[in-house]
Amino acid sequence: MSKPQKTNDKDDFFGGATPKVVAPAKAPARAASAEDGYTAADIEVLEGLEPVRRRPGMYIGGTDEKALHHLFAEVIDNSMDEALAGHASFIDVELAADGYLTVSDNGRGIPVDPHPKFPKKSALEVIMCTLHAGGKFDSKVYETSGGLHGVGVSVVNALSSLLEVEVARNQQLFKMTFARGIPQGNIVDLGKVHNRRGTRIRFKPDTEIFGAKAAFKPQRLFKMARSKAYLFGGVKIRWRCDPELLKGIEGVPAEDEFHFPGGLKDFLGAAIHNDTLVHPDIFSGKSGRNGAHGACEWAVAWTADADGFMSSYTNTVPTPDGGTHEAGMRSALLRGLKDHAERAGQGKRSSSITSEDVMVGAAVMLSVFVREPEFQGQTKDRLATAEAQKIVEQAIKDPFDHWLSGNPVQANKLLEFVLERADDRLRRRAEKETSRKTAVKKLRLPGKLADCTNTATEGSELFLVEGDSAGGSAKQARDRKTQAILPLRGKILNVASATKDKITANQQISDLLQAMGCGTGASYREEDLRYSRIIIMTDADVDGAHIASLLITFFYRQTPKLIDEGHLYLAVPPLYRMTHGSKTIYARDEAHRDALLKSEFNANAKVEIGRFKGLGEMMPAQLKETTMDPSKRTLLRVVLMAEDREGTADSVERLMGSKAEARFAFISDKAEFASEDLLDV
Repeated sequence: MSKPQKTNDKDDFFGGATPKVVAPAKAPARAASAEDGYTAADIEVLEGLEPVRRRPGMYIGGTDEKALHHLFAEVIDNSMDEALAGHASFIDVELAADGYLTVSDNGRGIPVDPHPKFPKKSALEVIMCTLHAGGKFDSKVYETSGGLHGVGVSVVNALSSLLEVEVARNQQLFKMTFARGIPQGNIVDLGKVHNRRGTRIRFKPDTEIFGAKAAFKPQRLFKMARSKAYLFGGVKIRWRCDPELLKGIEGVPAEDEFHFPGGLKDFLGAAIHNDTLVHPDIFSGKSGRNGAHGACEWAVAWTADADGFMSSYTNTVPTPDGGTHEAGMRSALLRGLKDHAERAGQGKRSSSITSEDVMVGAAVMLSVFVREPEFQGQTKDRLATAEAQKIVEQAIKDPFDHWLSGNPVQANKLLEFVLERADDRLRRRAEKETSRKTAVKKLRLPGKLADCTNTATEGSELFLVEGDSAGGSAKQARDRKTQAILPLRGKILNVASATKDKITANQQISDLLQAMGCGTGASYREEDLRYSRIIIMTDADVDGAHIASLLITFFYRQTPKLIDEGHLYLAVPPLYRMTHGSKTIYARDEAHRDALLKSEFNANAKVEIGRFKGLGEMMPAQLKETTMDPSKRTLLRVVLMAEDREGTADSVERLMGSKAEARFAFISDKAEFASEDLLDV
């Protein structure tokens, strides 16, 4: 969850003169001289799938965990295209203990007859081994599809240590095997089969590309497969995973079946089941036919006390960076609410509403189907098709008008909610003109806060320290100009298991929020944050780690945008001080201590080793030297991994939530890893 972080004029090429076109110089008769060292022999020509293995980032965005799971997305997208086209009714996903992932469907099956352009090769081999080969470049075979560039499955083939394809067509079964994109023989006819058709792909990511420990995560595959079923109610996706891979993982069964006739409405209902809604009903609907050109499905609800989100898809492919279809959604909702405000006699007040105000607290699921969509980048993270904005806006505007008119009480609640957001935005804009120094005078800051003298947010730091004793040392060790200190008494409230009223009434949380000045949840204001870094500085022991966990949970639940903007850090104070003569070295923990004893001191040296009981025991000079001086300290920045936010939310709820049995199960599963620490204590 965290990672370490330590803290032109252009030349006139033509010299002002008009460029003159000249004939190319004749090639010299002699070979290139040894001096330039650059000859025709240095020009490489990459053939087949070799470019993918050389530069995988160009095709799947990198070689990290997100890119690894993108391989699964490419394969299941092909099966989903068969389902959307009406040729497949189920998709099977199976993860085996040996790391192999299998995706199969009952669609038409990849063609296996000789390819007209390459008569010595089957169409199957051409598709698996040739970039930009496939049946999705026009609308003859697929009216809409998620695989558009003809590179998806061939890229998976190139980046797999072994890949097997089985195709059942016309009651005949065929098989072909590849290793790192290279055919391991010709296509094999396995004979007659009955009651089977479609394509089955079994593959394993190549450790040469993704690293020796590369492996699919069951929980991530499970959620990706489930989301596909939500996007098309006409398909069943059957999940199977070896139980050995699920040890210590909660919420992922060994077998399951996904089928959601309610589509995105079911999807959104599951995502916001714990949230308080501004209105009780979800606004949802469909336009056109799934798989048809210009089809659209949506589900929207407004949450009263949580941040909004928008999850969008194009031809069942997730588009986390949004695009034109999301712009169409925002425009339709804004126009609909403004029209309702006119009918309700609040047209003048609603004139200042923007799409930003409408989307605050809005939880949105949006799925569009367009013919030959244009994406930015091979990983298809952002839709660029201009027509999609018009399709979505036209599809949603009229149904939204009818929904508002048919539910006047709910519509008025929603309008008032959005108007309050607009008023809040305008008020913040007016207050932004006030300098930080003037604003501070108007704030009731916590009495224990030792603020810095710097009047600008940039460069200012707020240290959250454990107890008054540590606070006293930190106040003496700090740089008064840029470093503020807020001592906290004991362990802060666990906001993951506390009620809203209890959180509001908690004095420590109130003091912390007042010191930061930025608000929480949907009311978080980045421009009002008084410090560029919020640094959690606790003792380097178990209690300190617990307090740090509670604080991180607070920020994650109450101010997630503060983490997204890169403002939250962990200080790394030492646990040990080692002295021999005039030489003094500090160690973070036992392992670091042992490593330094071997590398920094002679074997026979009598090293004096002292263990700090806490920050309050350290002299201010020591605390400054080891933990607070920007030129010497180490900070860990807390980050939320964008590709696994749902997994992070599940982990926080399991480990910090109100269900003690979930924590007990986790501790039981991980007990073996804690045994050595317990013995040391």
